[in-house]
Amino acid sequence: MDRNTFFGGNPLGVLIRLALISIAVGIVMSALGIDLGNFFDRINQLLRNIYDLGFGAVEWLLQYLLLGALIVVPIWLITRLVSASRSKGGSES
Repeated sequence: MDRNTFFGGNPLGVLIRLALISIAVGIVMSALGIDLGNFFDRINQLLRNIYDLGFGAVEWLLQYLLLGALIVVPIWLITRLVSASRSKGGSES
């Protein structure tokens, strides 16, 4: 596997796109009041809840998993369908 295949394109271009997307996501998270300290505090709280509450924390985690999946899975599915139609359409030409 060469590096273009691994990165999904020109490595420098991919890194620049990832940096720009990371900046945009960072701005949105900051607008929502999430910063690095807050983020790691929430991760720490999550791990503590799992340890302290046992199955109650699993239910709590499952609720967030399902809530996130409502957004993530359709976006993933749409991108896969668009990607598949592009590759299918490109090979027919």
